[in-house]
Amino acid sequence: MMTGAPRPHSWRSLRTCAPARSVALALALGLALLCLLAPHAFAEDAEDKLSPVNRDLYLEAMQAISEGRKHDASRLLLQMTASEPKHAGAWLDLALIQCELGNVEETERLFTEIERRFAPPPEIMQIIQARRAIGCHKRTPQMLWNVMLTRGFEQNVNQGTTHSLSPFGEATYITSDSLPKADHYLLLSGDLVRDANQNGGMLFAQFQARRNDYLGQYDSASIFFGAEQPLRLGRWTLRGSATAGLQSLGGQLYQKFTQLQVKVAPPLNLPEGLELQLSSSISHLQYLTLSNFDSNTTEIRGQLQYKKNNAYGSASLALLNDHAIDDRPGGNRHGWLANLVGRAHLYRNVIGEVGFIHQSWRGQNLFLPNFIDEIRQQRFQSLRAALVYPWADGQSLQLEMRQVRNRENIPIFQYNNRQIQLSWQWQSR
Repeated sequence: MMTGAPRPHSWRSLRTCAPARSVALALALGLALLCLLAPHAFAEDAEDKLSPVNRDLYLEAMQAISEGRKHDASRLLLQMTASEPKHAGAWLDLALIQCELGNVEETERLFTEIERRFAPPPEIMQIIQARRAIGCHKRTPQMLWNVMLTRGFEQNVNQGTTHSLSPFGEATYITSDSLPKADHYLLLSGDLVRDANQNGGMLFAQFQARRNDYLGQYDSASIFFGAEQPLRLGRWTLRGSATAGLQSLGGQLYQKFTQLQVKVAPPLNLPEGLELQLSSSISHLQYLTLSNFDSNTTEIRGQLQYKKNNAYGSASLALLNDHAIDDRPGGNRHGWLANLVGRAHLYRNVIGEVGFIHQSWRGQNLFLPNFIDEIRQQRFQSLRAALVYPWADGQSLQLEMRQVRNRENIPIFQYNNRQIQLSWQWQSR
């Protein structure tokens, strides 16, 4: 919320005109009025600057506001006003946060105290009066949604092998059902995100349903739902989440999925636009129509993101360990995954997106002793490119192409795939 150490008894601490800092309607209204009506009205006096401890405390409070953690921000600002009672900006921030939380009496007490202590300039009084006129009602939980309807063509719907010979003998041929099958499909997908509390928590859900024109045995549907909560430990930002999901294949329930994840953003002094995030997760996958394939997977990931103006880039690297619960062919396996994503404006409103995934797995044991005496090694690569054209308010068209190559030392598992699809997307504003 600020770009330097604030001065006591100064309104300069409220100089936040950037949209990314406003997380609630009332706070955004006050800050917008401040930016429009009083760009040069912040008084500075000759008092000493804040101590390093209080400066860090105030920065932590502003970070809590930007992340939607209103209760944490209120607690930190209370500490700030107690240790630095002459810091006018902290008092006003605290009053606006209390108003966001619906604490009417406390908000009015703070406004009255601000008027008595600091004799605010007219521009600040206009903000206070505007807030009083609106009233302090708890904000209705915000809900964001997105729906996408897709028509596409896939070259290898069933992930059919590129080899026609069976590993059980050169004279044994693969059946036609195991060879690649192409089809057109219709896909409906969407997601929903809703505020869960006043401290940055959220609930989310995602669904997807695909219907093939002819290969109905490969129709699929899935639904995932979960919750996420941000936390703060000193200067470290953490986000914990829990996710559960179901997936069906050919009209039958096929998989159950659960995951626990923790993300950490270290307080590093990186160049503008760069952010480093570390995460760790454990997932459980249960197959309902297959025996001996259930597993638990742990992942440790590092991700570097770049966001500036209309450009976005991300590079991540993950170490994976997949533990077989039962006597799965090949036993446990370990591997790694690399993911590259880029997005930028190309021409006028057209947005270009590219993505690349490389994943490698290596099994622990022979895949099928006496039948396939090999330790399975997999190298999976996916290349994606898309053009996005926003053509109406909240709506866009997306043309996407994807190519997959799955290379393994056991030829029967090798396959290639290509997809092309056109999507209409409608999302909340």
